Amino acid sequence: MALVIEGEERIAAPLQKVWEALNDPDVLRQTIPGCQSLEKKSDTEMGATVVLKIGPIKATFNGEVTLKNLKPPHSYTIQGEGKGGIAGFAKGGADVTLTADGPEATILKYAAKADVGGKIAQLGSRLIESTSKKLAGQFFSSFGEKVGAA
Repeated sequence: MALVIEGEERIAAPLQKVWEALNDPDVLRQTIPGCQSLEKKSDTEMGATVVLKIGPIKATFNGEVTLKNLKPPHSYTIQGEGKGGIAGFAKGGADVTLTADGPEATILKYAAKADVGGKIAQLGSRLIESTSKKLAGQFFSSFGEKVGAA
């Protein structure tokens, strides 16, 4: 089951600061919903453990995150894949674009595509789509607050 999530967030921080935060495992760990661990393996690879509850299913996903198409400090593609045991799997990516909105603010746009399978996919597309949109919204809102406040 594939889904697409798009959105935009205005962050009260300069473009370079937002770019650096998007590449900082500590910031990402604190802002990704359910993130238990996120470790940098190289400049473009991270390992992650995330606990998510989708409807009645709560699962721990262990996965890899890779950054591609890097065009600092304006855009990149983040791709990830996680396995949640009997709950199933999730994989996908997001194109993230940053645009300066004056000297002290940045517009972050994202277009994410995700594919889920296994038990989770059996929950139905509406539940998965609404949960995915909620999680994406929580991440970008939390990320915006953290980076804008720092």
